[in-house]
Amino acid sequence: MLTTNTYLNFKNNCEAAFQFYKSVFGGEFIHVGRFGEMPENENYKVPDSDKNKIMHISLQIGQSVLMGSDCGSAYEAGFIQGNNFSISVNADSKEDADRYYAGLSNGGAATMPMNQTFWGSYFGMLTDPFGVSWMISFDQHATK
Repeated sequence: MLTTNTYLNFKNNCEAAFQFYKSVFGGEFIHVGRFGEMPENENYKVPDSDKNKIMHISLQIGQSVLMGSDCGSAYEAGFIQGNNFSISVNADSKEDADRYYAGLSNGGAATMPMNQTFWGSYFGMLTDPFGVSWMISFDQHATK
């Protein structure tokens, strides 16, 4: 089933925020990943100052999932309250994910083209023509 979820970005306090949300809503984190877990290569090395920051966290709240991350140090200068969210779409198929990505990015800006990720999802990010940030994903192993 096609779903949309809110994705929040934080400046160095994502973990504290999500511990707070967990205390309010209960439940357990679905996933907690840190930038230090990201594979490095000759083109990118995670700065030491970012390694313990949250790359992705998700908390089930009823039928929805609240997700978030810290912005990496390379993006802190552009971080302002108000641009700290993305709409996350979980597609039913890879083809649907590509279609949503193509449609939403038409006239906008591709941030991260759709691609298979190291965490297992087919994933991409974009900004639509109205300045709204989107994350599109398909996880063939997710239960429906």
